[in-house]
Amino acid sequence: MEATPLDIPALLRRYGLRPRKSLGQNFLVDEAALMRVVEAAEIRPDQAILEIGPGLGSLTRYLAARSRRVVCVELDQELIPILEGVLGSYGNVEIVQGDILRLNPSALMHATAQPGQVDYLVVANIPYYITSALLRCLLEQRDPPSRLILTVQSEVAERICAEAGEMNLLALSVQVYGQPQIVGRIPAAAFYPIPNVDSAILRVDLFAQPLIAPDQIGDFFRLAKAGFSQKRKTLRNALAGGMRWSPTQAEALLIQAGIDPMRRAETLELDEWRGLAAVVENPDGLLRSSQ
Repeated sequence: MEATPLDIPALLRRYGLRPRKSLGQNFLVDEAALMRVVEAAEIRPDQAILEIGPGLGSLTRYLAARSRRVVCVELDQELIPILEGVLGSYGNVEIVQGDILRLNPSALMHATAQPGQVDYLVVANIPYYITSALLRCLLEQRDPPSRLILTVQSEVAERICAEAGEMNLLALSVQVYGQPQIVGRIPAAAFYPIPNVDSAILRVDLFAQPLIAPDQIGDFFRLAKAGFSQKRKTLRNALAGGMRWSPTQAEALLIQAGIDPMRRAETLELDEWRGLAAVVENPDGLLRSSQ
């Protein structure tokens, strides 16, 4: 798999364009880093790829050489002519101009799937300002991808992979759906223009089913958001405030779930959150009565 390295600055100059900071445009230009992203995805030839924010097509070329189909979604309409020129010789690439947060990723991939083939991966150097919203969009799909490979800020990747003791709402929101891990590091100098932070290659292998039942997941996250809403407070007080319970009610619920009411949200493991939600999820439970 060989591709001639793209001269990103020269391409932009040719079209009279500059990277748009408002769209988080930091193009991954280092060929070794691009290859690490592709290798981390472990792409099979029969799989389809959804790429978000292809920019000028640096990564897209490598994805197209490895996979059956690449659907790349680019928000910036001014980049579409460059993409069409760079990717014109790849017959298995479809360019979609639009906002991925306003589109339906599952529908995009179903539209390009062969009968019986709906398995797809997401591989992308994403605009960092949409990381949280994009993860939610992808993970909550009716037909989600089987794997995510994303370049994100190193600090954000570490937050997503946090364990009990440093748990946070973002980590919990991802780990309900899949197993995240950092599989590589990318220095800021690998991008054009050079950002102020280093990046990481985040891989999330999705579970066959979320760890929380679909009919309970809304209430589960409502409970978790309340717990994390005031990190300096004990779970007893955070839940009381966030769920509009009395402190006595919150304490009783936590004790019933086997959790010390004096603990803080970041110390709980995912299974403890699941157990707490299970205690609340019954016809006469506090969560129902508080709504």
